[in-house]
Amino acid sequence: MLKELKYLFFILMISLFFFLSFKYYFSDNNKKNSYRSFKEADEKIATYSKKLVLLNNDTNDVLEYLEKRIDKNKKSYNFWKLINNNE
Repeated sequence: MLKELKYLFFILMISLFFFLSFKYYFSDNNKKNSYRSFKEADEKIATYSKKLVLLNNDTNDVLEYLEKRIDKNKKSYNFWKLINNNE
């Protein structure tokens, strides 16, 4: 009898926990606070983005494109050909 009461108590406490959690999560007060925090975060992002200093682009012509094969005598290896040529 005591074991069944203990299980009933555990089930009651777990269900009470979930009920109160869902009640708080879906409450109007929680929704209002979460929307306020989202709005404040958006406002902070907007103010910080206005204060950012824009830098000039100094990366023009940094890369030099080379030919695919500079050394014509160098042997070109291919992965699948190396596997197939296991002789």
